[in-house]
Amino acid sequence: MANKMKSHSWAAKRFKITKKNKVMTKKSCNNHLLTNKWASNKKAPYGKQLSKVDSKMIKNLLPYK
Repeated sequence: MANKMKSHSWAAKRFKITKKNKVMTKKSCNNHLLTNKWASNKKAPYGKQLSKVDSKMIKNLLPYK
C-alpha cells in the first residue's frame, strides 16, 4: 500500500484551489483597521489569481485539493 502524501500546511493556509482548477491567493490589506476601509475593498478576500508558473508549484504542494 502506498504512503499518503501530506500537503504543505503553510501552502494550505495561504492558497485556495477553485473548482475550475485556478489557484487563488488572499488580497492584501484585509486584516486590521477595517473600520476605515470601504465595503467593496473588504468583500472578497480571495481575489488574486496566480500565474501559471506559480500555480503549478502550488498544486504540487497541495496534492489532494
